[in-house]
Amino acid sequence: MSNYAIVQTGGKQYRVETGDTIRVESLPVHTGELIDVGEVLAVSQDGDITIGTPTVEGAKVRAQVLSQGRDKKIVVFKYKNKTRYRRKTGHRQTYTEIKITDITV
Repeated sequence: MSNYAIVQTGGKQYRVETGDTIRVESLPVHTGELIDVGEVLAVSQDGDITIGTPTVEGAKVRAQVLSQGRDKKIVVFKYKNKTRYRRKTGHRQTYTEIKITDITV
């Protein structure tokens, strides 16, 4: 059985284990820093699952910031037929890449 946690950060939930690398919404931190990741919603250790109401008290997920970056461009195209209306814009979402180092309860 592997130890894992479910954390919430940036409005999204992630299932993480020690050693995982994930991309989360941009965080105001520098590369190389150690951080506590968001809210811990559930923790599983050796098959024992602890579910929070809404978070698990005393649980922490530590991570190291690997990089800050921007994702691929998404093209947003608005179009209305018969009226010659066309708008093309783009968007690049920023992200923070982190590596999970420790899960404690």
